[in-house]
Amino acid sequence: MRVEIWTDINCPFCYIGKSRFEQALDAFPHKDQVEVVHRSFELDPGLAKGETGSVVTKIAQKYGISEAQAAANERGLKEQAATLGLPYLSEGRDYGNSFDLHRLLHLAKEKGVQDAVVDALYRGNFAEEGSVFGDEERVVRLVVEAGLDESDVRAVLGDPSAYADAVRADEREAAELGAGGVPFFVLDRAYGVSGAQPAEVFTQALQQAWGDRAPLTVVDGGDACGPDGCAVPRT
Repeated sequence: MRVEIWTDINCPFCYIGKSRFEQALDAFPHKDQVEVVHRSFELDPGLAKGETGSVVTKIAQKYGISEAQAAANERGLKEQAATLGLPYLSEGRDYGNSFDLHRLLHLAKEKGVQDAVVDALYRGNFAEEGSVFGDEERVVRLVVEAGLDESDVRAVLGDPSAYADAVRADEREAAELGAGGVPFFVLDRAYGVSGAQPAEVFTQALQQAWGDRAPLTVVDGGDACGPDGCAVPRT
């Protein structure tokens, strides 16, 4: 069975949702027969390459709330992450254009280290000081440590066309499947889960997808990030 996960490195619920999904997958009796593929979804494809800024400031502007409220939202996300044992920096993070990161994830898929590279980029964005959007050398270091060859990484970053079509194809497919936000999980093209749902929902989806090849059904309502921003953390 194949599980495809549309995500963006900017998306905190993608970071959280991946962990919840993995909890369910670890307990799934057919885990060894499940292939997980990460697909591309840009939350803000209109951002210029190199454009970056404070996450708190962006949240405040997007939702029309104060920066104090936006900072409280980030602390709420930190609390959610903590329940999963995930480190989360609630202060000092930035956002940015993620297209090059998605291109590197396609390289990582080709080289068989995609999941490790996803984790490295999530860690670099959410758990460690520094930027994955404004510091190319840091990105190179993170993905090389996750298993990519440095010369391959620099070749992709130096060629704007490398894997660009693959990223765009993922994004078109997400739209065709009805994904309005991420994370968006598609299990064997039989069952879909939208948002960072509880692990129990992923367990049910894995069980149903394993034995059911019905047309795609989407379980909606989980916390997700979309073009208009990320859901306000629920307390």
